[in-house]
Amino acid sequence: MTCPDCSPTSAPAGHWVCPANPAASPEVPLWQVAALMGKLGASDRHAVAEEILRLLATWVPMAQCTIFSFEGAGRPRTLAVGDRARTRALPDISQAYVQRFYRLDGAQLAMQAHHQAALKASPQQPHIVLHRQAAHDVQHPDYRQICYEWPRVAERLAILSLHEGRRWLSVNLYRGLEHGLMTEPELATVQALAPLIVQAVRLHYTGQVLSGDLMALLLDRLALRGPALSPRELDVVRALLQGLSTEQLAERLGLTLASAQTYTKRIYRKLGVAGHKALVAWLLAPEGAGSVPKR
Repeated sequence: MTCPDCSPTSAPAGHWVCPANPAASPEVPLWQVAALMGKLGASDRHAVAEEILRLLATWVPMAQCTIFSFEGAGRPRTLAVGDRARTRALPDISQAYVQRFYRLDGAQLAMQAHHQAALKASPQQPHIVLHRQAAHDVQHPDYRQICYEWPRVAERLAILSLHEGRRWLSVNLYRGLEHGLMTEPELATVQALAPLIVQAVRLHYTGQVLSGDLMALLLDRLALRGPALSPRELDVVRALLQGLSTEQLAERLGLTLASAQTYTKRIYRKLGVAGHKALVAWLLAPEGAGSVPKR
């Protein structure tokens, strides 16, 4: 896949390997770790990025967090975005990065330089690389304006790790201009928390992949086994299969609570199932398994 606005990157502003046993490690309350773990694989895929920002806020204020997946030479995939009320345009900025600027990121060279070392590392002790890039390090004017100047970002710190030997996961942490460049103690704190963040993002990524595969399977089986549903009814089914409550479903689809309840009851009646558990059981049952109870 080509990148029309990209040319070869210059040397990275600075990257280094995260030590296995960092000298200084903040005492993270158990409830904060539990809050982060609770967001892994959640139906709202962006929740984990928001929780990473909350985790860091105690020691290192960050404005934004974007998590990317890089595989091969193609464009990266945006896994999650988190924004502390800075600009609601972050998804658009991330899209511009994915479509136009990713090859200009100095983290590309860092990933290439550490690929072999990362392949040799164990999943329990991954080879974690940190890459730091300030706004003034970015030479491409459009890249600098859209990804740094417009959202008022002073610098970006990327936490890089190779997952399953095939794809790099990059947790990009963006520092606002109001806080200036990160100090050495702040960098040391992020470095100490990097192993926790990496393992959490790996689990989240795996959960999202499995969830996506399972969702595709269930929707395929629904198309084969059930009656035709309208596009709106399919939207409701997707939300139900993701485990959303009626209130969450209504908010996501822009429905009133009463309308969401009506849609849900109509779909269950149309499919001949008594409720959510019966729907999932029916779709998970293999073809030809005999009479599958739908009530």
